[in-house]
Amino acid sequence: MIRGVISVVLSLALLSGCSWFGDKDNSEPPAKLKKFDEQVRLDELWSRDTGVGTDGQRVKLVPAVQGDRVYTVDRKGRASAYKLDDGKLIWRSKTGVQVSAGPGVDEGLVLLGTSDARVLALDAKNGKLLWTSQVSSEVLSVPQRYEGVIIVQTVDGNLTGLKADSGKRIWVHDRTVPVLSLRGTSTPLITDGVVLAGFASGKMVALDARSGRQLWEAVIAVPSGRSELQRMVDVDADPVVRDDVLYVVSFQGQLAAVSLQNGRLLWSRDMSAYAGMAVDFQQVYVTDELSNVWALDRRTGASLWKNSDLQRRALTGPVVAEGYVAVGDFEGYVHLLSLIDGAISGRQRVDRAGILEPPVALDDRLLVLGAGGELVMYRLSPVE
Repeated sequence: MIRGVISVVLSLALLSGCSWFGDKDNSEPPAKLKKFDEQVRLDELWSRDTGVGTDGQRVKLVPAVQGDRVYTVDRKGRASAYKLDDGKLIWRSKTGVQVSAGPGVDEGLVLLGTSDARVLALDAKNGKLLWTSQVSSEVLSVPQRYEGVIIVQTVDGNLTGLKADSGKRIWVHDRTVPVLSLRGTSTPLITDGVVLAGFASGKMVALDARSGRQLWEAVIAVPSGRSELQRMVDVDADPVVRDDVLYVVSFQGQLAAVSLQNGRLLWSRDMSAYAGMAVDFQQVYVTDELSNVWALDRRTGASLWKNSDLQRRALTGPVVAEGYVAVGDFEGYVHLLSLIDGAISGRQRVDRAGILEPPVALDDRLLVLGAGGELVMYRLSPVE
């Protein structure tokens, strides 16, 4: 319980830039938005109100696209399915639980994680509840599915494998959690039957999805410093795989490229981040803890450009969308940055409650879910 309270307070302090001690806030304010040379517009195609959104909580609620549908859930457990082309509502299910992560969608299931340590599986066709499974603690990462196994990571350091047809537990991989950590958990990545998961210890592990057997472990960041705060090296940003290379970043640690085959470190560089990253055919993009957006060489980690115009605006992780890098901020704006030099090229306000999770790129379209529950589909159009 003590650790949970500390995690919440620490997360809020880091995200807001507030002073830790005393009433006076000596932190620098978020950067003001500047005029820019508009190169691309975000033209709205449709929008929908999905509910209360995060309801003011720091939880991982994301839009999930599967086939011709998009699925959402709000903090109060209202799950919905919409048509991807026009946003028409297909079904809505009121689960009545406090959802803290989701939805994860695959092979006919809509998966939700809750604050009271449960995983819910809904039928993707109609939203009907199929089963509920108890896990070891709050779920702050999106549940994932690989064939007949559901993979869930909880805030106490456990990875759990559940049967997809019943929610029955198959295996558990247990990890020790530091006294202090950020409030959050990176979502495990599953590729070719291998689960890749990051932990608050600064380590990545690879497990067999069916059995939970550990295949390898990689140290991304080593805790250093005299205080528990200085020693925090959480891996909270979702890892990314491209061409058999795993890219991962930690808070107060390193951004690293790791061999997917054996966990061998290919390169690393100093970086502190927790919001997220993206990778294209030649560059790695990352939002650091101060909301600088970086582009790095995929082969070496060398810096190619850095955008500091949006500092302290609590940016989301980046996504690559039709020749631009898209990020959301705490005031609900989506910013489009040039892939070439990082210059701001477009901007659109989506939800005044803010944007906590990265948009979803769909060719020349961008799907954005705001913290207030506003779901909007945009088309990227060049400015004539």
